[in-house]
Amino acid sequence: MYSVTVTEPFVAQHYLTVPNPPPEEADPHSHAFETEVTFRGESLAEYGYLLDIDVARAELETAVDRYRDETLNDHLDGNPSCERLAEALFDRLVAAVDAPAVDELTVAIHEDDTAVVTYTGRFDTD
Repeated sequence: MYSVTVTEPFVAQHYLTVPNPPPEEADPHSHAFETEVTFRGESLAEYGYLLDIDVARAELETAVDRYRDETLNDHLDGNPSCERLAEALFDRLVAAVDAPAVDELTVAIHEDDTAVVTYTGRFDTD
């Protein structure tokens, strides 16, 4: 299987909305995130690419820009977890990237160099 991975760093804020959050998590605070997305497919497209890397980079940057320097609570339903952020970015990329050879997409969110959350799904643009 072929894969192409691109990354995009950004900073965003959030506060937890779970019952009894730790005090430091209940107030708005910032995190340095890095989004890493991996496109996978069994075969290559017409010109010998899985997808155009420049397109992947540009669409990831556009998807991340929605959250850059923002409060995630204003953009995600429910508790603004990295899991929900990964799924939201997955949905935006599937809708935006035209890559017929891609079968699967994984979105990994690295939070403050201490944790990684991933969301993987079929890259089905139909």
